[in-house]
Amino acid sequence: MVDRLASLFEHFSLTAHTFQSGPLCGYNEIDFKAPVGQLHLIREGQVEVWHGRKKAYEVTQPSLLFYPRPLKRRFVVAPDSDAQFLCAHVSFEGNEANPIANALPDSLCLPLDSLPHCEKVLSLLFEEAEACNCGRQVLLDRLFEVLLVQLIRELMENQLVKAGMLAGLAHQNLRKAIVAIHENPEVDWTVESLANKAFMSRSVFANLFRETVGYTPAKYLQSWRIGLVQKWLKSGKSLRLITEEAGYKSEAALSRAFKAHSGMSPRQWLLNNR
Repeated sequence: MVDRLASLFEHFSLTAHTFQSGPLCGYNEIDFKAPVGQLHLIREGQVEVWHGRKKAYEVTQPSLLFYPRPLKRRFVVAPDSDAQFLCAHVSFEGNEANPIANALPDSLCLPLDSLPHCEKVLSLLFEEAEACNCGRQVLLDRLFEVLLVQLIRELMENQLVKAGMLAGLAHQNLRKAIVAIHENPEVDWTVESLANKAFMSRSVFANLFRETVGYTPAKYLQSWRIGLVQKWLKSGKSLRLITEEAGYKSEAALSRAFKAHSGMSPRQWLLNNR
């Protein structure tokens, strides 16, 4: 089977930084402004999770709470009790251009026993969090990163995300076309050539792709390319080289596509994002 995540993580990495290990009690407001997500592991205790005036989740068993992007929320733990948390900040390379973060819902709440393939890394995380060994912070951070990759794999394998890129990667035919785009953005892909990759007719492929991923194949290809262009611009690559690697016939063609996608030229975007 083709590795559906390899090219994603090759181009857009993720990092984790553990910041909480221990009990929370009472009322805790989370209003983190930095462009990072957060992953919370609740080992024990009962927690109400509120998004504004809406109670989003009621956690009554060991669970994973994942926020790929900043979202104001609060945790409410019953009086005279506490809940055991292990938490990490999660940074996606490229921020708003990161296709993995963009493919995830605003929040996820999953019981830990619904993630059997994550059991080993969860056990290691909890064991390391309780110890005071040398290198504890580094090891916790790396284990959280492994957990995130396993979580994304679980979301695909069990089709827990019903729309977007991850839903497309979960489909046995669409995945072939999406991986082809990810691995070879420089190719002049057409709907017909992508449909051939997926072993589908052109019309069936185009309709299913739009219904599942939420974009037409051409729009998805452009979005993937522009995300790479933004990453490469920030790394200091020349526009000439970026044009070739992203599959555009000229710098002018790249600039037109970039402006249509982001509302500004590549140079203007780079000035605003340094």
